[in-house]
Amino acid sequence: MEQNEQNNAEETMPTHSEVTTQEQTQARDVDTDSRAANESQSAETAETGSETPPAAPAQPGKGGGEDFGQMFEESMRSVQPGEIVRGRVVNIGPEFVTIDIGYKSEGHIPLAEFRQRDGQLTVSEGDEIEVYFDSADSEQEGIVLSRAKAEQFRIWRDIEEAFNSHTPVDGSIVGKVKGGLRVDIGVAAFLPGSHVDIRPIRDLDQFLGKTGKFAILKYNRARSNVVVSRRAVLEQERTALREETLKVLEEGVILEGTVKNITDYGAFVDLGGLDGLLHITDMSWGRIGHPSEMIKAGETIKVVVLKFDAEKERVSLGLKQLVPDPWGSVAERYLPGSRVQGRVVSLADYGAFVELEQGVEGLLHVSEMSWTKRISHPSKLLSVGDQVEIVVLDLDPTHRRISLGLKQVSPNPWETVRATHPVGSRIHGKVKSITDFGVFIEVEEGIDGLAHISDLHWTRKIKHPSELFKKGDEVDAVILGIDVENERISLGIKQAVADPWVTLQQEHPVGSRINGKVTSVTDFGVFVEVADGIEGLIHISQLSTERVEKPSSMFEVGNLVEAEVIHIDPREHKMGLSVKALRRSEEREEMEAYLQHEREGARFSFEDILGEELRLDRDDGDPQKS
Repeated sequence: MEQNEQNNAEETMPTHSEVTTQEQTQARDVDTDSRAANESQSAETAETGSETPPAAPAQPGKGGGEDFGQMFEESMRSVQPGEIVRGRVVNIGPEFVTIDIGYKSEGHIPLAEFRQRDGQLTVSEGDEIEVYFDSADSEQEGIVLSRAKAEQFRIWRDIEEAFNSHTPVDGSIVGKVKGGLRVDIGVAAFLPGSHVDIRPIRDLDQFLGKTGKFAILKYNRARSNVVVSRRAVLEQERTALREETLKVLEEGVILEGTVKNITDYGAFVDLGGLDGLLHITDMSWGRIGHPSEMIKAGETIKVVVLKFDAEKERVSLGLKQLVPDPWGSVAERYLPGSRVQGRVVSLADYGAFVELEQGVEGLLHVSEMSWTKRISHPSKLLSVGDQVEIVVLDLDPTHRRISLGLKQVSPNPWETVRATHPVGSRIHGKVKSITDFGVFIEVEEGIDGLAHISDLHWTRKIKHPSELFKKGDEVDAVILGIDVENERISLGIKQAVADPWVTLQQEHPVGSRINGKVTSVTDFGVFVEVADGIEGLIHISQLSTERVEKPSSMFEVGNLVEAEVIHIDPREHKMGLSVKALRRSEEREEMEAYLQHEREGARFSFEDILGEELRLDRDDGDPQKS
């Protein structure tokens, strides 16, 4: 029943302009004194949304019966159906609440309209409340009042005022609907997902149950449709904060801000309506792996403005600039090649950090700890707290890096290897270890060389070196290169045998025919295996003398193919094949054979014809035959 009354209220409730017009019409029908009173009342109604206060009761002793009758008549004229009026609760019964609105009779409103969801009553006897004067029954001298319609009228009046004055309204997010959220502002309103926050929000569930202020974007009372925006309110607040921040923003000023969000390259700090970028390189004088090591989202920090572009409103911030730079004069004290003393302060998988002085650390990489021993972890050689003598290898004050070396304190055995094993010489060694990218072979005690996976076999496609070798195998290899500075020896196992691509080029030069099996079909052509581990490519343009849209429509893996060699590069291990060239070669051969045959056939026919003509001529000249 309550819902029906609300629906009826929406259908029958006069608009603000209709109520004002009605009051103006009434004002023209009364005498001069009443007109003045009603005009004053209409002005008050226009400001309050057609609210009419109850008529004041007559006070005895201050007028006669004629004055009381005049007051009663005016009170009846001032309260009309279709208005929001104020009334006094005179009685609360088991089913109805009796309201006196100053009319000739009292009205009754169902008690349910005054109960909250938990069942509690919202009124008491003697309270003054607003109600909607729905209608009057002249025969039974009764009136119909509605508390629900009055509330609806008041809510829509507030919505209209908020829309016209661009004033936000209070509301509570009560549910999730398609495309956004449902907000209770007295009536159900729709909050689009794009208007929930300034930034795009993927998870709208986090806003359920939250209260706040919302701007009215549009409304339609007839359809009970209201669209609100939380983003508009936030943007308005942010604009006000930005204006205040811009007044004090300049390079060198120290401000307090809140870490808004963190990225791999830095953090954005909200300075008050304006975001600034705190780059990872401006967070600490030392090296950090990620901004989250220094700050956290939501944390309040002090920063200094490094650069401000007023036109684009871009702000660059610094955190490390708040403290002195300890690396200002390290170049004067730590020259490359010099020996220094230091203390091991931490160990990592890739090396040890050595403190040279307070605030200045250098990295002793694991590769700089021994000339010949393969150190799997720095803890195998060093411990935290050890005092060590090291050599400064490199100094980069700009990036605050000092590279240190421990093995450089002793002679370099790699210089000897370069003299005893020049490039191109052969070695015979044992496989020391196998990795995804190659095989390490012992060249001399403590010194290994790497045979890369690409230098293990001429033709075979190897996914992992363990397919060919295992630890402990003895192999022959060729020295491909020696890098003493980086302590690397490049070896080649396949180089110890002949290259089959060179042999293939000799056996199948350009223009020759070759047979193979299709190993793969791609959008751009077909790969054909012509020898063990050797493939050639038939490009899509060479598959046929006619245009081919999809190679898969002509070939399948496993098909036998005959093609002509049109290109071969032993150095790059590439071979180009062509079915089209083969067909054209075959056509040329057939044409040449045909022409040859025709030439031979034409010569035989001419001789025969000539011989026959001579014979006929002889026969014609012989008298005996005639």
